[in-house]
Amino acid sequence: MLRLREFNLSLLGKWCWRLLVDREGFWYRVLAARYGEEAGRLEVGDRSCSYWWREVARIRDGVGGVSESWFSERVSRKVGDGAATQFWRDRWLGGVPLCQRFGRLFELPEDKSISVASMFSLGWDRGVRRGSGGGGCGCGRRSW
Repeated sequence: MLRLREFNLSLLGKWCWRLLVDREGFWYRVLAARYGEEAGRLEVGDRSCSYWWREVARIRDGVGGVSESWFSERVSRKVGDGAATQFWRDRWLGGVPLCQRFGRLFELPEDKSISVASMFSLGWDRGVRRGSGGGGCGCGRRSW
């Protein structure tokens, strides 16, 4: 029975990978049309979403028991220009999303789905470039 669960998790993980790398593909577009997309990320949907999609999203987000976090722990994100990376919710700076690491700070911004590129365009990176403020992270340089 345990092998069947592992096999199922590996197939769901394959779907996670496919949806990450093939954003122009048929199934990505179907899911985006059905559940929505925000800041380059497929939404999970409400309780009426399919069990399959809910499980794929749980593995993608590392939610649930210990065995479900294997995908998010082993896949790293290349930020690139930052347009497809959510500043608060994606694991792009360390192993934990900034919304979890800085929970009280996460309550402040109006746009909780802002991208890394948008934060940089607001001047978030000033401290990084100059090597000053916020321990080199530039967090205290400008309010967002």
